[in-house]
Amino acid sequence: MISFPVGIATTMAVALHEIPQEIGDYGVLLRGGFSRGKALLLNFASAFTAACCERICIVVRIILANSAYFFPIAVGGFIYIAGSDLIPELHKELELPGRLCSLCFSGRNRRYGSSFAY
Repeated sequence: MISFPVGIATTMAVALHEIPQEIGDYGVLLRGGFSRGKALLLNFASAFTAACCERICIVVRIILANSAYFFPIAVGGFIYIAGSDLIPELHKELELPGRLCSLCFSGRNRRYGSSFAY
C-alpha cells in the first residue's frame, strides 16, 4: 500500500480499462451468435470466474512465495485465444473500413503488425 491517491488512480485506471473490455467481450459473444441474455450471463460468469481465480492465485502465491509459474500459463492462454479465435476473425473482414477500425482501435495491432497485413 503506497497511498490513498495512488489507490484511487489505480482503481480509475482499472475501471477505464475493464469497462470497454467487458463491452467488447459482450460484442464478441453477440457476434458469435448468442442471444443478448445469454451473452450477458456468460460475460458475467466469465468475469466472476476470473475474480475467483485471481483470489485463488493470490492465496497460492502467498503459500508458495513465488508467482513465476503463473505467468507462463496466463501468457500462453492469451496467445492461444488470440491466435486461434480473434486474429482469424479479423482476417475474415474483407472491407477496408472494418480492417482500418481493427487497426486503429487495437493497440496490439500497432505493436505486432496490422490485422490487414497477410
